[in-house]
This record gives sequence, C-alpha cells and structure tokens, in this order.
Amino acid sequence: MGNSLVNTRDQRFILYEQLGIERLFSYEQYKDYSKDLVDMMLTEAEKFAVEEILPTYEVADKEDPAVFEDGKAYAPKCFHEPYRKYCEAGWLSAVVPPEFGGQGMPLTVHTACNELFGAANYAFMMYPGLTLGAAALIATYGTDEQREKYMYKMFSGEWSGTMCLTEPNAGSDVGNLRTKAKRLPDGTFSITGTKCFISSGDHDLTKQIIHPVLARIEGDPPGTKGISIFIVPKYRVNDDGSLGEFNDVVTGNLEHKMGIKGSATATLNFGENGNCIGELLGNEREGMKIMFQLMNEARLATGMQGLSFASVAYEHSVAYAKERIQFRKVEDMANHAASPVRIIEHPDIRRSLLWMKSHIEGMRAMNYFVGYCLDMARVTEDEEERERLQGFVEILTPIIKAYCSDKGVDICLLGMDIHGGYGYTADYPMEQYVRDAKIATIYEGTNYIQSLDLVGRKLGAKKGKNLINLFGAIGNTIQEVKGKGKLGGYVEKLEEAFNAVTDLTMQFGNWGRSADYIIPVLNARPYLMIFGDLVVGWQLLDAASIALDKLESIYKEAGVEGSEEKQNALAAENSEVAFYQGKVASAKYFASNILPTIKGRCEAVKTGDKTPVEIAETIFESY
Repeated sequence: MGNSLVNTRDQRFILYEQLGIERLFSYEQYKDYSKDLVDMMLTEAEKFAVEEILPTYEVADKEDPAVFEDGKAYAPKCFHEPYRKYCEAGWLSAVVPPEFGGQGMPLTVHTACNELFGAANYAFMMYPGLTLGAAALIATYGTDEQREKYMYKMFSGEWSGTMCLTEPNAGSDVGNLRTKAKRLPDGTFSITGTKCFISSGDHDLTKQIIHPVLARIEGDPPGTKGISIFIVPKYRVNDDGSLGEFNDVVTGNLEHKMGIKGSATATLNFGENGNCIGELLGNEREGMKIMFQLMNEARLATGMQGLSFASVAYEHSVAYAKERIQFRKVEDMANHAASPVRIIEHPDIRRSLLWMKSHIEGMRAMNYFVGYCLDMARVTEDEEERERLQGFVEILTPIIKAYCSDKGVDICLLGMDIHGGYGYTADYPMEQYVRDAKIATIYEGTNYIQSLDLVGRKLGAKKGKNLINLFGAIGNTIQEVKGKGKLGGYVEKLEEAFNAVTDLTMQFGNWGRSADYIIPVLNARPYLMIFGDLVVGWQLLDAASIALDKLESIYKEAGVEGSEEKQNALAAENSEVAFYQGKVASAKYFASNILPTIKGRCEAVKTGDKTPVEIAETIFESY
C-alpha cells in the first residue's frame, strides 16, 4: 500500500482559504490556537495515521481480526500498541474541553485530523470514536458523581465506551425496544435485555467498557417517549474508583462481517443472570433526546467514514493510473509502432478520476463546513447567528451521513474499476475499501431513514426557518460568484439546479399537506441525493471563485495573464498553480456534468408517480 491517504493541501485550502478558521482564534475559547499550531497538528495527525494506524489496515482484515473465543472478545492484537499511543498522544481527548482534561481543539480541525485517521483504518478509529461520544453524553447529562466515576477515565482512553440502541427485533425502530429497567431500592436499576450490532461492544483494548443503554422503566409508556437511558459498566466501580465485580453484561458473540473486521461488533445480553445494574443518565423518559446527541455525532462521523474511504481510494487510483501502462493513445490506435501509455492519459480514466476528485472535494468542504458551524455556534454571543449555524447543522447532518456514505461506496467502486482486474484482488486495497465502506450506508440509521429525517423533520423544522437560511446562504454565493463574472455559465448551472430544488421542496410541502403525502415519503432518498449534489456544487463553485482569485494574482506576478499555454507551463513547475487549477477544474466538471441532471431528476419526482406503492405485492413474486 502507498502512504498517500488524503490531499492535505485541499484540507488546508478548505480550513484557511474557504472557511477562514482563523476567525475562531479571536474568541476566548480558541485564543491559544493559531494557523501554525493547526498546521503542526495536521502534520502530526498525518504522521500518526501513516506510521501507526495504516500498518494495521490489511492485517486486521485478513490475519488478525476481532475474534470471540471461549466466551471472550478480543480486538486485533495489532491495535493494542497504536491505541495506547493514540491515547497517550492526546488524540482521543483532543476535542474535549480543558476542564475535562482535553485540549479543546476546534471541531473543524478535529474533523480534518479524523479524515486522516479514518483513511488509515476506520475500523481502528471506531474504538476511540465511540468512547469519545459516550463520555460526552456523561459530560453533558451526568451528575458530578457520574462524571467523576466514569467520564475522566473514558476521556483518557483508560476505559472505553459504546452506544447500545439496536435490538434483534427492533433494529432502526427503536421505539419497539424490549430492554427493561426495574427500580431498585438504592435508586439504581436492574437492566435486562439484549442489544445487537454493538460496535466495540466487547474487546480487550481496555479493562472496562461503559455502555449507554436505552431501556424502558417498568410501567413507562410504549414508543420512544417512554424510553430512558442508563450507564451500564461491564464491571461495577468501587467507591475508590477501582473495578469491582462483573456486572452481568454477557457477550453472546461477535458478528462475522463483510468488512471492518477489526471492529468488534457484539451481541450483548444484559442481566442474563439477573445481576446487571445501571444508573439513570439524565431524567427519566428522556433517553431518546439524550442519545440523539451521540447519534447525531455518530451520523456526522459516518459521513466522514464515507469521505475517508473515498479520499484514500482516490489517492490510490491516481497513483495506479500514473504507473499502469496499457494501450496506445486514442489518436495513435492505428499506429502499431506507437508505444502504450500510462492509463491516466486515456479519456475515460481522466473522466473517472475527475468525477471522484470533484465529489471528494465537495464532500470534504461540506463536512468541514458543518464542523465550523458547530465551532462558531459555540463561541458566538449573537443568539440569532447561533440559531442560524445550528440550523445548518440540523439540515446537513442527514445529508452528510447518507450522501457521503453512498458516494463513498461509488468512489471506491470506481477506483476498483480503474485498477481493473487487480482492483478485484487482494493484491491492492481497493476490494477492502469497497467492503469496509459499504457498512456506512447501513448503520447509524440506514440512508433511507436519513432521507425520511430530512424530508419529514428537518425541512419543516422551526417553520422552515433553517431551510430558508441554508437556501439563503446558497443564493448569496450564487450572486457573489455571478458578480465576479469569472465562472460564466457554470454558476448559471448552479442557479438552475438551485431553483429546481427550491421548486421541488415547495411541492413536497404541498404534497405533505394533502392526500398525496406518500409522494415525498416515496421519493425521500432521491430528494436527499439531489440536495446533496446541490450542496456539493455550491461548495465547489465557492472554492473555484477563491481559487481563480489566487490564480489571477499568481499569473499577474509571473507575467502570464493572457496566455493559457504559459499558465499551464507554470502549473507544471508550480504545485500551487496546479492545485488551484485543479480546484477550478473540479467545479467546472461538476457544474457541467452533475448539476444539469438535478433539474431533470426534480421533474421526474414532480410527476408524482406512485407506481411502487400502488402495485400489488404479488407483482414482486410474479417472475
């Protein structure tokens, strides 16, 4: 495997030139940060990813996966040393507030670091990632005693954590869960039930695992409104903080999976022997509200999983296309004396690579933008601005999860095609990328569920104010870029797509208030993907406008303003020119080839076709 995981120059472009994260450093919370410090963190993150995490990628898949033997679960042996170093270096607690023992890193920067770590081995990152999320729940909703008892050791990585929602008979339909909590005289609860598909559910990386568990207290109402959440440790904790007796959290098995084989995905039986004790976290019957903090974080992380796999698959594909020699150039096909060339010189390979590149850069910008919104919402004193930023996050969270995970698989598959037959073999990592990336479309709420969340909840939230604000931001960029006149018809294609999505969204609202409400439900997933394309196109055109300004300045200084030939010659020797030209190319390609499809796809949905729900079920069995 090569060591190029992510385009780090593009990371820095988005952070500094597109988002302008230095603005964060003027606030008290981030006053100790600077561009130089962030550069150092990114450099160290890349080094750690390449030197410590990446070597585990193939090993944990083929030779040393997570296993369940003699009733015990074991993480890959090759994970132990990198996990220890990851925690000791402070990466697990990097984004944790200083008062809880962390570094208080901006989430935007943390997002960039995690793209590197995830590209190295996402299965490894699931262990500290879930621990961070579980500990953050206790930090937000726990009592002082619970924080002292659990949180600090979790943030340090000494103990780990999970997220326990799914049950065998209640997968994504959490309201039908059967796990019960019975009150005990001392204020704790006896927990009984089974949870399945629990990532990092049991392993030997840490001596203690803390499970946030959704359960229904006896007598509480059915559905999600009757659910509470409990802190359930694998081992009880003594008054002095040491580990006590086993808490009757029995591992039934680890799943045998298509991918992410280094992640220990467990079935956990709570109270199998009637001796599992849990502590209420937060208030009774607020379990879903509390767990949604972790679920939303996990959904953004899953979108990052799609981006990470897409990034590394693209980097490998470019490297392979530059090395693989096959076929003569199209113009030399009749000339048998001509030599075969690198496949990157063939039109279809270039088209495939640019399709991958443009989607990745747009997804990266979208993910980092959400991180930046969360950071700014945390520091701004302007309540209206805070609500606007949080509204962006609300709408974009299901889009990031579903769009980036779907496109991540598409990009890995296209990378496999570029590798040809070798992509299908274990000689190259592409087949593993495909297997590992696919789960992201399914867990943390399937992508259809994300689409229903977008259409059924997020579009109409706060009487549509969040949506209006996001559309307003896109519209502002369109007018700004159009005013510069440098991108000509490309911004017009974005505007046409924007108008089509706006029109379809209004039609969804009309259908939702009529007997045709089923049409938005039926088309929720196509709509989300359309919306995702719009957001990616928006981010790419914004980036291209910035890049053109930079190129104009460089060309002027080099004295090559009017000569495309000289500008391309300059790009051959100046990596910055080549990079900025690449940003413009991504936007132009996406605007020319993806954005024009949006209007047609919107028109298709607007026909209101209901055939899938109107036909008899027997039709599916008639062949």
